[in-house]
Amino acid sequence: MSKSDTSRTSDTIDQDRRRLLGATTMGIAVAGAASLLPSQLAAAPAGDAIRPFRINVPQSELNDMQRRISATRWPERETVTDNSQGVPLATMQALASYWATDYDWRKCEAKLNALPQFMTEIDGLDIYFIHVRSKHENALPIIVTHGWPGSPIEQLKIIEPLTNPTAYGASLSDAFHVVIPAIPGYGFSSRPTSAWGPDQTARAWTALMKRLGYTKFVAQGGDVGAIVTNMLGQQAPAELAGIHSNFPYVIPPDIAKALRCGDPPRASLSADEKRAYEQLLRFNTLHSAYAFENRTRPQTLYGLTDPVGLAAWLLDHGDGWGQPSPVQLSAILGHTIDGHPADGFTRDDYLDNTTLYYLTNTGISSCRFYWYIKGNATSVNVPAAVSVFPGEIYQAPRSWTATVYHNIIYYSIDKIPKGGHFAAWEQPQLFSEELRAAFRSLR
Repeated sequence: MSKSDTSRTSDTIDQDRRRLLGATTMGIAVAGAASLLPSQLAAAPAGDAIRPFRINVPQSELNDMQRRISATRWPERETVTDNSQGVPLATMQALASYWATDYDWRKCEAKLNALPQFMTEIDGLDIYFIHVRSKHENALPIIVTHGWPGSPIEQLKIIEPLTNPTAYGASLSDAFHVVIPAIPGYGFSSRPTSAWGPDQTARAWTALMKRLGYTKFVAQGGDVGAIVTNMLGQQAPAELAGIHSNFPYVIPPDIAKALRCGDPPRASLSADEKRAYEQLLRFNTLHSAYAFENRTRPQTLYGLTDPVGLAAWLLDHGDGWGQPSPVQLSAILGHTIDGHPADGFTRDDYLDNTTLYYLTNTGISSCRFYWYIKGNATSVNVPAAVSVFPGEIYQAPRSWTATVYHNIIYYSIDKIPKGGHFAAWEQPQLFSEELRAAFRSLR
């Protein structure tokens, strides 16, 4: 490809993004938006501007997406009777049929536009975030980081229980002010054109919370969001009171080496360590291909610009119960899979997130974030809390987690009745209860 061809390709991508983002309006009045923020916002320098944001995807973009879904060129079906070769053809065809004809993105758009959404520039990138302040002024500020294949949509159901706890059977003293940003390369945040990983994201989150006027805050994350949160804990800015993770992903170096070699669990492991080791060994052997591709060859995933190819790749993440997640499959197929009902998770929940990825063309840019994950935090001294849900990829032993988290203030394992890797999405009430309990001592 010539230099001029490369330039035209880059310009086309930029024009696509500007067309989509240009369709957003300042529908949240500036005065109204300011009333939802701390009083310090009024004095923010011009370069630190926080701009109200509203979504209005052109109908032509939605029509084109539906056309592309309907025109999918399908392969033959799998040669097995289970999910071992990947997402079954029948599952994807059923999902695509609904997506092309009955799914309504405007409902998701309205749900997002009913929330205070903003943009602000940090380190040269526009950061999209949702910021909902509790009516309780002494609420504790929290920044919640999504994972992959997630987005801020993954956390929408926890906003109300956290900001308005008394409506959910909790105490007024359990209230949070909630900030949910999109990692650069995801959703409406800018796509980085150079190195940007968990470490830089964590620093950006501190800048964001300070820009919002918060002098004390806590942080939460799962999946790659947990790695960002761990890095934030390691950086330990003065304003950070503590962190919470539902996926700490702390594995001692000798254990990690044994897992890479495929060794059987050593006899010296405790019962919970042996369980975790076997879960991770199975994950590494059978269920981690997506992570390996994201981490090593993200640019090759051109099929993620196709809606059905994207939907299949995002669905095949899985959890500790199966790949794809049986909870998500139960929602998509309309009946319980492997004893794990959809519960509160819906087919539209899945498609809201997938459609956001498609409309913002962030399939590859979100995967590229894995390229810049060079390891997890090695030493976190701020107060740390952990909640391990039963369907998580592995049941993180406290003994392993304590090798990095040196000040554990709350650890919940084998106590939560439901929920998997996508806990905030699937079990928002239980997830919110865990956050209240985790941070109660830090208020």
